[in-house]
Amino acid sequence: MGLITLEDARRMSDQGTRGPVVVRQGEVLTPGARDYLQEHRIQVVYPQGRETGEGGHAAPAKYRTLFGAALNEKPEHMTHLKENILVFKDHPRIAFRGWIDLLEAQTLLAQREAAQGGWPRLAEELGQVLEFVRRYIRFDVLGEKLENLTLCGMDAGQLREYSHYPEKHFGQGHFLPAHTDPPALLAVNKLRCVVRQTELAAYAAFRDADGNVTRGDMILGLNRLSSLMWIMMIKLKAGKYEHSPM
Repeated sequence: MGLITLEDARRMSDQGTRGPVVVRQGEVLTPGARDYLQEHRIQVVYPQGRETGEGGHAAPAKYRTLFGAALNEKPEHMTHLKENILVFKDHPRIAFRGWIDLLEAQTLLAQREAAQGGWPRLAEELGQVLEFVRRYIRFDVLGEKLENLTLCGMDAGQLREYSHYPEKHFGQGHFLPAHTDPPALLAVNKLRCVVRQTELAAYAAFRDADGNVTRGDMILGLNRLSSLMWIMMIKLKAGKYEHSPM
């Protein structure tokens, strides 16, 4: 079972010069292949006909694709978008989920660095971050909305305010991290970078053809999470976290 791609259609039709193209049972034309064959007026033949169920009625397919194909087996290069809908593994939504996985992994590493480095309050706050990140798969797969955004006791407005004007709130201005900073600070800085990349992946996954976003709540959440990372770095630099070396 597999998909007949545009390149397959070109090869099977000798670059659009001859036909018919035979689509065997379990094979499906991709939209590009179908359009190519139609454009070149190449006949498509299904020698086994369509699968039927009891009484001669069409058997329901186990999987569907976004381009209208019905499949009874899942190709290795496709995966679930939701329910029985399959997409290619490089689909932007799947790529976004990969960034969420990485973000979760990096949060765990930063949390361990904070705990082992003697920053218990920071480790606790990173635990709250981890819980927040893990909710993102539900936001995506189940379509749940991110409402009443609060991270470590700060709402969306406070997160923006504190990260933009840290000297006013923490007595510490913006700074560039250095190798002499505590490992926990550097771990949070790396986590901040992963958050920013995840935010970009979210925009790619949830924008329409005109560039408008369909899940602004999720993108806002990641933007404010990036602000929180910067606030954590500022607080570490300013000595606002109690330090208890092990």
